[in-house]
Amino acid sequence: MNQAVSEAMDGFIHKFLQNNRSSKSALQIEYDPAWPSLCYRQQGATGDLVSWQPVKQSKALVWDDFEKALGLNLHPSISTFYQSYWSEHLRAQHTSGQLELIQVWNEADFERLQQNLIGHILMKRRLKQAETIFFALTEEDDFILSLNNASGEVVLEQIGLEPKQVIAPDLASFLLSIEPVIAA
Repeated sequence: MNQAVSEAMDGFIHKFLQNNRSSKSALQIEYDPAWPSLCYRQQGATGDLVSWQPVKQSKALVWDDFEKALGLNLHPSISTFYQSYWSEHLRAQHTSGQLELIQVWNEADFERLQQNLIGHILMKRRLKQAETIFFALTEEDDFILSLNNASGEVVLEQIGLEPKQVIAPDLASFLLSIEPVIAA
């Protein structure tokens, strides 16, 4: 586990919860009993708005099948990022704009994330581009924030193209540079 990323995520989550406690509508989501999560703070009928919050994962999610299928070792910082919390996506502000940190809601969501990441890596290989692992959505539809799996740098990339710029030297630095945005 990458300690710097873990501590940066803990700090971000703490600020996110502090910022969202004052908003009456913040941290509400439609309840779906078919999509269980430890994040639900209450139960309800299907479709009811219920409160939720990020919950620290107690058992590390396993990337073994993902790594074996691709013949790749996942950068430890991105592994730690996705293994830190169960959560809905988290809105944040960076000096270059707003973003949403991609999070996993439950184990089925983690499986879906892995499938999407496999497709992303296979596309990068087909295009003979550096392998990146996405972790955030930007305001622009076809731009994402990713981690260069070899270097650990946080990069801005347009889907299907080589990264446009390095945003941060590592994921922990990036997480420390963003501020939470009140949930919509």
